[in-house]
Order: sequence, then structure tokens, then C-alpha cells
Amino acid sequence: MASQMQHHFNSSPNLLAAPVKSPVDKFQLLPAFLKVRGLVKQHIDSFNYFVNHGIKKIMKANALLEVTDTIYLRYVNIYVGEPYLAIENKLTPQFCRLSDSTYSADISVDIEYSNGKDKLRKSGVKIGRLPIMLRSCNCVLNGKDETELTKLGECPLDPGGYFVVKGTEKVILIQEQLSKNRIMIGTGKNGRVAASIFCSTPEVQSKTEFIMDNEKIYLKLNQFEAKNGIPIMVVMKAMGIESDQEVVQIVGRDPRYADLLLPSIQECSSERVYSQEEALDYMDARAKYVPYAGSVNPEKRKEGRAKSILTDSFLAHVPVKEGNLRPKCIYSAVMLRRMLDAVLNADTFDDKDYVGNKRLELSGQLVSLLFEDLFKTMNNQAVKGMREAMARSYRSGSFDFSRFIKTEIITHGLEMAISTGNWRIGRFKMDRPGISQVLSRLSYIGALGHMTRITPQFEKTRKVSGPRALQPSQWGMLCPCDTPEGESCGLTKNLALMTHVTTDEEEGPLIRLCYSLGVEDLAHLSGEEIHAKDSYLVFFNGVILGKHTRPHTFASGIRRLRRSGKIGEFVSIFVHEKQNCIYMAADGGRVCRPLIIADNGISRVKDHHLKELQVGFRNFDDFLHDGLIEYLDVNEHNNALIALYEHEVGTEKVDRSAITHIEIEPLTILGVVAGLIPYPHHNQSPRNTYQCAMGKQAMGNIAYNQLCRADTLLYLLVYAQRPLLTTKTIELVGYDKLGAGQNATVAVMSYSGYDIEDAIVMNKSSLDRGFGRCIALKKKIFVKDNYGGKVSDIILAPQRDKDGALIKQNMQILDADGIAAPGQIVRNNDMLLHKHSPVNLDKNAETRDTSAFYKDGVEGETTVIDRVILYKDSNDKMPIKFIIRHTRRPEVGDKFSSRHGQKGVCGTIVQQEDFPFSERGICPDLIMNPHGFPSRMTIGKMIELLGGKAGVSLGRFHYGSAFGEPSGHADKVEDISNVLIERGFSYNGKDFLYSGILGTPLQAYIFMGPIYYQKLKHMVLDKIHARANGQRVLLTRQPTEGRGKQGGLRLGEMERDCLIAYGASMLIYERLMLSSDSYEVQVCQKCGLLGYYNKKLNKSFCSMCKNGENMATMKLPYACKLLFQELQSMNVVPRLKLTDNML
Repeated sequence: MASQMQHHFNSSPNLLAAPVKSPVDKFQLLPAFLKVRGLVKQHIDSFNYFVNHGIKKIMKANALLEVTDTIYLRYVNIYVGEPYLAIENKLTPQFCRLSDSTYSADISVDIEYSNGKDKLRKSGVKIGRLPIMLRSCNCVLNGKDETELTKLGECPLDPGGYFVVKGTEKVILIQEQLSKNRIMIGTGKNGRVAASIFCSTPEVQSKTEFIMDNEKIYLKLNQFEAKNGIPIMVVMKAMGIESDQEVVQIVGRDPRYADLLLPSIQECSSERVYSQEEALDYMDARAKYVPYAGSVNPEKRKEGRAKSILTDSFLAHVPVKEGNLRPKCIYSAVMLRRMLDAVLNADTFDDKDYVGNKRLELSGQLVSLLFEDLFKTMNNQAVKGMREAMARSYRSGSFDFSRFIKTEIITHGLEMAISTGNWRIGRFKMDRPGISQVLSRLSYIGALGHMTRITPQFEKTRKVSGPRALQPSQWGMLCPCDTPEGESCGLTKNLALMTHVTTDEEEGPLIRLCYSLGVEDLAHLSGEEIHAKDSYLVFFNGVILGKHTRPHTFASGIRRLRRSGKIGEFVSIFVHEKQNCIYMAADGGRVCRPLIIADNGISRVKDHHLKELQVGFRNFDDFLHDGLIEYLDVNEHNNALIALYEHEVGTEKVDRSAITHIEIEPLTILGVVAGLIPYPHHNQSPRNTYQCAMGKQAMGNIAYNQLCRADTLLYLLVYAQRPLLTTKTIELVGYDKLGAGQNATVAVMSYSGYDIEDAIVMNKSSLDRGFGRCIALKKKIFVKDNYGGKVSDIILAPQRDKDGALIKQNMQILDADGIAAPGQIVRNNDMLLHKHSPVNLDKNAETRDTSAFYKDGVEGETTVIDRVILYKDSNDKMPIKFIIRHTRRPEVGDKFSSRHGQKGVCGTIVQQEDFPFSERGICPDLIMNPHGFPSRMTIGKMIELLGGKAGVSLGRFHYGSAFGEPSGHADKVEDISNVLIERGFSYNGKDFLYSGILGTPLQAYIFMGPIYYQKLKHMVLDKIHARANGQRVLLTRQPTEGRGKQGGLRLGEMERDCLIAYGASMLIYERLMLSSDSYEVQVCQKCGLLGYYNKKLNKSFCSMCKNGENMATMKLPYACKLLFQELQSMNVVPRLKLTDNML
């Protein structure tokens, strides 16, 4: 095949240089990208990195456990196996979902240990089980094709990237954090200028902060007790720069810097600190005392603390070699210089909300943090156990160290964290709730959207606009539409379609490469030389490597190496002209995206490359390695000039030769969920945001294996369709195979008055034909318990009399085995399981009836037992799952929405005979009120109607991708109108309609055509609630609360206020007393306290006055009487003053 391709290109040499003729061709790069990266792949890549590299690094860092010199244990290797069960060979995710077990694999280690006499080796020692991410390298689904996945009971379209823990699908959300090891200039408390840096190394995490207070600069560090902080000049002296002149030189020769540093220099001399020893003594006196075992008096302990704090905690990420603190001095000077720049010029403040200053933590990093903590805990426990065993046996005999490794620490710790979502890591004082969530399976797109969601570090309650605003730096990285409404608006974000999140790369080779490309090491430079006019500081992952005098040559050299594949494709380099710095980054958690490289505005990707891609001769990685495409992160965007389309290059005012990159496809600035909207660029932007929220609530098909699943609640649309007007994103993510809506013929007109406020008038015949019909599948679990000692619950056959008739009528759906049979219609109070439990744990003990009944039935609705699943769990109990199916057709009050944020409830259902119809006999399925358009400005919906109508008449799917008209991914309105005219329709989509009631033509042409409508999960049947009499709460004797408990309807404070305003006193009396908790009490008119009624004597008594002379009877709410008694119990005496009723 390769030789054929070669011959084809050799035969026409001009073809090689031919540019891409029409920009539509470039689109093939998108599906090629999504095969290797993007969407859920970053979760999988991150987890794979942890399993293959991260876990080994953690093991090496904690490899040796020593009890004494002769008794130790060393980890030699660590590896994660494949998920398997002891009973069967392989463990599959579908089995785990159904049997409520965890999809996990063994973590094994090879160890070398000494028992005091001999050196021993063991291989394959199990230290715990790790939950395995679906589709990761250790998953049984990895690399399987459609047929094999079907055999394993999996859906080929399911993206993976989540865990199955205790039968529940859990996704670890992407966590947004500020960059570690990066200088941030901002304002601290009281608006003071501050330079802060979060330092993070595998051993230490600390925050170093320089604050300017009253023109003096101080160091704030947790390890020091000083209220204002340590004066900065004292810190510099403590690190070995004793001369004030040298400090000024190392910060910068500008006289303005010297003026700003003068107050700090004066303060240092006023504290009488001149030498390094004096500075260290000054800091020692202010160091916090950290207690540790075997310590002597506090004064002794403080000695030398300052030196160790400066070495270990202060700017912890800057490496210190052989006690040389000069690199930290230079770093401090750079921080000071940046601070002073901010004082002189407010534009130089850093923006915390800039995407380049953020890092995203993926599931691999989060699991890695947790595993490291648990691994250390397990090792500490093992050493402790070994010591205790030695103490008990007085050093006699040999010890097997591996016996003290407790596997349940890691297994239970990981399982608990992922199932509860609480990440607790004591070492870093980390306690973050809600890191993992149950994967939303309401719709296929809801699950995909959940995987790409980013949770913020901010609390939602803070009413700040900064972090919520749409940042220009989000272009192409984060979706501008997909964010929730309400309190977390703008904080919770979603990844765009082609975003990739990086993982860590090896630093050593890159640092050596920088030095060989002309970076001068700081160790050999004086303070004067560092800030020379034409020299640029080189930062690598937040650490200063040195300086370079030709920054652009250095940057282009690194880029050339990256494009040729000599260094990692995700290494980024960015020249910051204002700061005279070059920033290189190869750390994990940066967002980046691929772009086509352009030479002088001409794309490097030619027609023959795309032909090779089409025939499978090339893949996306080949484009990377051949230097045609590269990944840019947010910072490097600032050094690039990116054109949207190649054919537009040169038409703008931009110089063509300045253009460095070309977008692969503009529609990729949107995320997965926003990609479903047709013509989103013709809608008002909040409408697109509303649709992103509603698209996740739409019912449809969730997976190919949906009827084999056992979810708690599953809504499925019976006749789901793919949209007539589709987008490229829909095809890329597979939404066309698992749709969540139906194409409804919509007439835009006023009809019946039941369509005001966005309500929809529906055609009864359409509902009869199955429009909007859905299935609700609910799961009920009952357990046949095993109590040990051959005592367990027993399931009995239904009881019958002599004639074979059932004794109890509610047993009619039971099979001969005492379990309800699949396919049976189930009604309220029907028995699902005829079970008896022993009264005590004796073998021949009596049993009592503990049968399970169906409670959630709705009168007049038909519910059916769909499936019954039985299995044995790990505790030898037998859970029995009933999947109960309920088919629902739309009714008045059910919620529908189009794909443009136009939501509405069903207002009325009208017979088809009364519906208007067109000359061709077409009758609409829905009637929508035209008032929904003017204020909403959803022009995209109008174009969708036109495109759908043209598509139906032509027999092909039209496209409406975002920004797609120039590239041909969205049909233009003129083209659609021409098709309509060809097919005999009006160019503007209007039809001539007749009234269904009068039979006469309507007085206006009606805009009518197909629009894709989604049925949302909010249905009247799940929300309807009323009650007359019912249960009461024992304590207050008021009606219970909530629909689930058949509760009462509360008349709240505001409703009460309205009734008071109306003067409806008897209605208030009825609602708050008679209908709630009216209670008759005896009140003593003399002392005003509550008494009691003696039934024997038929008389009331007052406990306080010891008689019953002045007793009166009155009605109170029981809760009021309870309040009085509770107040009395606290020694607060409420007294009632009664007056006679004068009426």
C-alpha cells in the first residue's frame, strides 16, 4: 500500500505542494484526534501514567522499611494486575455493576527482607486492591473491538474513564487549582501588594509570601510566629547576602527599586541586624516551636530552626545543593523585583483567573496522592507491628516481615475515598469532599458531559464576579457555553472538544538540553549580570535555570526540537517580553490543544497528507511527529498568531507572514454538550447555556446495554430518533447512535390559549403513535440475610388453601419459588418477596413474616416487573433486585424543550381533528406560541426548522455546526431556501394551513416544519402530591413533611402574611390549627401556667397553685404547648394571660 501511495505522489510532483483546496478537508483531523486524545482520554491517560510510572515512583521514595540494622524490608518492584475473581477467571465491569462489587485489581510487590539471620526474597506479595478505571491499560475492555465488548456486556460507545465501586459508577471530577511553584503578584488583605508562591515538592508543600506593609517588605511563612512577618532584608542577610548594596544589585539597578527598598533596609539596621549570624538569631527567636519526641528544653530546640526552615520550607521547590542558598537569594530577588514592578505599574499584577495560571488535577494525580498516603500508613503499621512482635518475643526466633503487611489498609482506603468522594490526607492537611460523584446516567450526553466537568477550588457561596467571568484565555480550552445556572455559574466549567490535559514529563533531560542550547547557569553570574539589558531569565517549571541573551533563538530552537519529536510534544515555551523572562513548562495539569503550523500564513498540512489520513496510511500522531501539527498551551498562545481559516488569510488587515498557526476547526471551541446545538452562533448566548443544562436532563438511549443494566432509576425514550438537522460534534461523539429526542413537526402559531408562557399544545394522535413516550425503570433491592450457623432467612412459596386458591390476594404475582415473576403487572401493596426471618439465632427458632411489598404504585398506572436479579455477595447474603418498568405517555404538565433553551410544559392535548392541517394533509405534532421568539432571539431554532424541512423533502441530513458556514459544516439559509423552492415549498418555510375546527383557511401563513424536541426528566407523575388525612410526627403531632412520607402541604410564613393581609382570619385559624395540630389545654388564670385534666375527678388542676379553681380550657397548637414546656425545662417561664371572649 505504501508503494502505491508513493507512486501516486511521485507521478504528480505539484500535488505535494498543493494547498488544501477547500477547508472542509481539514475536518478529518478531528476524528483522528479523538481516537488518540480528548474527551475522556485525559482521565485514562492520567490513570495509565499513575499505574505505569507514578506508583513506581511512590514505591521508590518509600522503598526501605527499617526496624533495626539487621531487620529490614525493601520493595524491589511494584505492579498492578488485571481485575479477576477467585471464582471466575476475569472480572468484568458489567458483572460488578450487577453484583454491587468493586472493579479492582491486585497491587503486587516484589520484596527483599531480612529476618535478622537470612536475606529472603518474595515475589507477588499482595498489598491491596486498586479500583481500575474502565478502558485504562489494566482494564479487560482495553483494546477490544465491538464484538468482544458486546460479549462482555459493554456498550462500544461507552467512553470509560470512570470506576465501578460497590456496583456504582463513580467519576473523579477534574479539580481546578492554582499553579504550584509559580510567582503570583496580587493584593493581600487591606489591599497590600503581595507576592505569593505555593511551593510543592513530593516531600513538602508550603506557601511563601512577601507582603508590603507601610512601604516595608516582610516575609510571611507559617513556621514563623512574627505577627507582621520577618523583614525581607533580615531574610536576605540570613541567606548569606550581608551587603545591602548587593541586595539592590541583585534586585535591579533601577534607582526606583533602591528608593522602594530603602525603608526595608532602614528597618533592618534599626533591628541591629548586620551579619548572617545576627539575622539567623533574629529568625530563630521568632521560629515556631515544633514538638517532637525526645526533645530537650524549648530554647535549645529553637536553635538552628531558622536555617532548616530556609533550607526546607522557604521556597521549597528551589533546590539547595550542599547548603548553598544563593539560588534562593536570586529567586527572592526576582520575586521582589516583580513586586516592586507592580507597585510602580499596576498593569503587571497577575490574574489568578487566567487559565495559564491554573492547573487541572486529574483522577491519576488524585488517586496517586491517596495511594501514597495509604502506602505510608501501611508501611508504618508494618514497622510498628514488627517492633511489637520483637518486644513480645524478646528477639528470639526469626521474623517474617511480610506477614505484617496489612492489605486492607490500601483496599479499604481507596474504596472508601472513591465511593464517598472525601479525600483525606493528613500529611498535607487536605480534606476535600465531593471529589468523586456518581456518574450521571440520565442520558448519553449527560454522562459524557460529566466526564469533562471541572470543579472549582472556590466556595460557591462567595459572591465574586472575577472567577465567574468568561476569560479570553478560555478560547479553545474551556467551553464558553457549558456552565450551570445559579450559585456555581462560571465556576464549574467544562473542557472544550479538542482540549488535552498534560501529564508530568521527565525534567532531567530537558534541563540538560536547555544548558546545551546556551542557557547560562546563575551560579556563575553576579547580580549585575542577571538583569543586564538584553538578558532574559529562563524559568523551567517555576525554577530559575539561568539566563539567555537571545530569547527568540532559544524559543525557536526548543520549538524545532518539539516539532521534530526529539522532546515531548506537550513541552511549552513562552517568551514574556514585559518581564524579560522565558517560561518553559513540562508539568502536568496544563490545558493544551492542537493547531496546524503555518509557515508565513501557509498551512503545512497539504492535500496529500489528508488523503493519506483518509486511506489509513497516516494517523494523528504522524502529523505531530512530522511537524505539521503541534500542541499549544494557554501561555504559548500569547506568542502565536492564529488564523481561523486558511482561505481567509491575507484578506484581513493582518500581515500574512506573521501568522504562525491555523485552527483545525472553529467548532472545537465548544464542548461536547454545547456541540449538540445547531447554529449556536445565531442564538443569544444564555440560551445556549440553558440548553447545556437541559441537554443533560433529556431522556433517550443511554447505552446499547441499557436493558441489561440495573440502575436505581433509568428513564428511556421508547422511540428515540437522531436529529434531522445535525452537527459535526453529534457525529463525532456518537449522539446520532444514542439520541435523546424526537423530530416533531412544529407549527408556530397561537392556538387555544393553553399555549401562553411557553406552554405547548400537543396532538393526541401523535401521542398515540408514540411521541414522547418513555419507560421509567426503578430498582428495588431486598436481601435474604445469612446469620451464620446455618441460620438464614427463608423464602417460602405462596400459601394456598385446600382448593389451591391463594390465601392472600396480594400474593398473586409470586412464582412457585416465592419471588415475584418477571412480566407480571404489579399494583400497590402486592407482595414482591415472601420471606420469613428467624426471631433469634437458634437453629429451630420461630420465624416471623418479613415479606417485601410494592409501595410506590400510582393508581390507574400499569407497572410491570421487568427483570429479577439474584446473586450472592461477599458477605454470603443473597440480594434480590427487582427492576420495575413503567411506560408513561406525555400528559399535561410534562416538560419538553428544543435544543435552543426553549423549554415549555405541555399545556393541553388536543384531538387531531381539531388541529390545523396543511394543503398536503400534514398535521403538526406540536403547536408553539410565536411569542417565544422575539425576546429569546433564538434564530438558530428558526434555521433548524428550515433545515429540517429541507432535509425531509430532500432525504438527507443537513448540518448546523457552530461557525460552520465558511467551512461548509453548516448549510447557509440561502441554500436551504433554494431546496425548499425546488420541492414546492415557500422559501421562508411558511405553509398555507386550514383550521381543524372551522375547515376554513387560516388568515396567515404559518411557519411550520420539523424541530428536534427533547423530553426532560421532570414529569408531573413524579411531582404530583396532595393529601387529606395522614401520618403525623410523634413529637410535634404535626403532619409529616415531604412527598415521600405522604406529608402535608405547609402553609409557610409568606403564605401566612398574605392571608393576614387579606384579613382571612378564619382561614388562617383553620390551616394553622384545625388542619394541623389543634390541642386542648388547661390554663390556670391565676398563674398563667399549663395545668392538667384529671379524668377520674372530671376536673382540671394547676400544679403550681395546687388547686383547680381558676382553670380555663383553650385550644393551642400542640407545637406551641411543646415549646412552652421546653422553655420551662430551661427555667424560662412563659405565662398565658387570658381575657374573656366578649363576643
